[in-house]
Amino acid sequence: MTQSVVVQVGQCGNQIGCCFWDLALREHAAVNQKGIYDEAISSFFRNVDTRVVGDGGSISKGKICSLKARAVLIDMEEGVVNEILQGPLRDVFDTKQLITDISGSGNNWAVGHKVFGSLYQDQILEKFRKSAEHCDCLQCFFIIHSMGGGTGSGLGTFLLKVLEDEFPEVYRFVTSIYPSGEDDVITSPYNSILAMKELNEHADCVLPIDNQSLFDIISKIDLMVNSGKLGTTVKPKSLVTSSSGALKKRHKKPFDAMNNIVANLLLNLTSSARFEGSLNMDLNEISMNLVPFPQLHYLVSSLTPLYTLTDVNIPPRRLKPSLQFVSWNQEGWKTSLCSVPPVGHSHSLLALANNTCVKPTFMELKERFMRLYKKKAHLHHYLQVEGMEESCFTEAVSSLSALIQEYDQLDATKNMPVQDLPRLSIAM
Repeated sequence: MTQSVVVQVGQCGNQIGCCFWDLALREHAAVNQKGIYDEAISSFFRNVDTRVVGDGGSISKGKICSLKARAVLIDMEEGVVNEILQGPLRDVFDTKQLITDISGSGNNWAVGHKVFGSLYQDQILEKFRKSAEHCDCLQCFFIIHSMGGGTGSGLGTFLLKVLEDEFPEVYRFVTSIYPSGEDDVITSPYNSILAMKELNEHADCVLPIDNQSLFDIISKIDLMVNSGKLGTTVKPKSLVTSSSGALKKRHKKPFDAMNNIVANLLLNLTSSARFEGSLNMDLNEISMNLVPFPQLHYLVSSLTPLYTLTDVNIPPRRLKPSLQFVSWNQEGWKTSLCSVPPVGHSHSLLALANNTCVKPTFMELKERFMRLYKKKAHLHHYLQVEGMEESCFTEAVSSLSALIQEYDQLDATKNMPVQDLPRLSIAM
């Protein structure tokens, strides 16, 4: 069994990470009712004997003593991490695997990447090495961050290069939260474009999550739940927007529901690597089968159901009956079946697609970037950071333009005839 380490960076990354660990514990508790430390739970958790002083005390089998998340928490403000350490999950995290500062990155990619990157590089590398030492077979680093702020975008993409240099054989899966067009951080287009250049060059797979889409999903679910129409009663514990399953429970923060959707997505993504099934799939197979070219590694995710209705007679939504594939890859499918559904559901489906529908999001982001950049608006906040030059902006937007052009070329193949390529014949 392989292990993965979750690296949660910045305010958004740590809030989503907290939801992820809460749901992961609930999921394993529902399956592992005898409290045995098995291979499934070892994929994301260490079993630690707290009576042992120092860094030892790891228990490879037997009864669960004290679970510690295979996680590294990084934020250049203390607020969110301190809140986690004072919350119900405080004992799950190893306090030696945290890195915080007090000043923050000021919504500035350059501060996160250039200033805090160089300042904390050695500490970050030490935390990564320590996490790797606790793994028998480290397969993947999951990085969770946002693109619009300073720490998540700047420091979050800085550590990708650190991971690539130190652990070149370990996969780097990045969950990136993209800002909406009405984001309250005015410099978010700068931060996002600068971060995308790093994602293009140093990530193996990126799961782009559009913040506006999350908000729209929440709005639709709330409208359905509160409509009062016959047949719209939702089963308890089946809402992916709620970690507790209580439908009328008010979320502590407005974005808790959105974070829970992302956390559920990551749980679905890793379920086949954690639990048994009739057709298991390793995480490395995702990159192997869905990334035909190195830079085209942005995978669009779809998750269903978002809730389960108590009225089983209501027909479910059906998936799209047909899909268009590029002419040179008409069999681009990879299927995995896991025997353990998420908590509160009898079944669940996660679809990952490497397709050109991400292009409009990237184009819109580029347009927002150019509107700011043409006016040189707020540019001085970046250029005053040591090591930051205006060429960083031009190189970043050129990198994004090249990516969009690659998607344009793929779009142009939509109506091309499918060639019946010759196959290898074996003489018997």
